[in-house]
Amino acid sequence: MRSLLVAIKMTIVLTLLTGIVYPIVMVGLGHVLFPAQAGGSLIYKNESPVGSSLMAQNFKAARYFHPRPSAAGTNGYDPTSSGGSNLGPTNKSFIDSVKQRTKDVVEEDGVPASRVPVDMVTASGSGLDPEISPASAEIQIDRVAKSRGMSADTVRALVIANTRSRWAGFLGEPGVNVLELNLALDGAGNGQPTAMK
Repeated sequence: MRSLLVAIKMTIVLTLLTGIVYPIVMVGLGHVLFPAQAGGSLIYKNESPVGSSLMAQNFKAARYFHPRPSAAGTNGYDPTSSGGSNLGPTNKSFIDSVKQRTKDVVEEDGVPASRVPVDMVTASGSGLDPEISPASAEIQIDRVAKSRGMSADTVRALVIANTRSRWAGFLGEPGVNVLELNLALDGAGNGQPTAMK
C-alpha cells in the first residue's frame, strides 16, 4: 500500500512539474529571450502584420515573386492543413501536375523548361515553405522587373539583398524569403502594399 501511495504522489508531482511548471517557464523564457520568434515571426508593414517569415503566401500577380507550389489545403497555403500531397515520383497525378507547373512557369517567365528549378514545380513537405531557391528567384526577375517598370539589375539587387546564405557558411542551402522580397519590392517605390496578392 505504501508503494502505491508513493507512486501516486510521484505521478502528481511529475505531472505538475513537467505538464504545467516546465511549459510555463519555457514559454515565459521564449517570450523574454526570443520575443519575435515566440510571437510567430510576424512581418509588419505600416505597423500592421502582413504575414510570418515562416509561412508561405500565394502571390499570383506578375509583379510579385511567386512561392513554391503548395498542397496544404484545398487551394494550397492553408496553415490549418499543413502537409504534402504524399504522391510518389511515379504517381501519374504527381507527374501530370509537375508537367503542368513546368509549362506554366515556362509560359509566365519565358525560360526554357531545362532552366526551371525543381522547387518551382514541386510542393514542399509542409506546403508552407516561405523560401524559394536563388535559382527560382533568378528566373522570375525579368517578369517582375517588366511588370513593375523597373530594371532587371535593380530587382536582382533586391533578390541578392534578401538571399539568406548557408548557416555558418556550410549548413543548409541558400534561400530567398518570398514575402520579405516582395515587401522589399513594394518599398522600392513601385508597389501597392495594400494589394499584394
